[in-house]
Amino acid sequence: MKTLLKNLVADQSGASAAEYALILAVVGAGIAVAAAALGTAISTRIDSAATLITPIK
Repeated sequence: MKTLLKNLVADQSGASAAEYALILAVVGAGIAVAAAALGTAISTRIDSAATLITPIK
């Protein structure tokens, strides 16, 4: 029983999956922040372009 517990504690095969999950979370958060910033920039440009267009009467 002691050997089994020592082997479980020393086993690091699940560490790779946890590292990949952490990398995926960081990349996903970066994409979300970039998408939000891009959306704001596009909205600002469209609003400024709309103020330059004069309505036809």
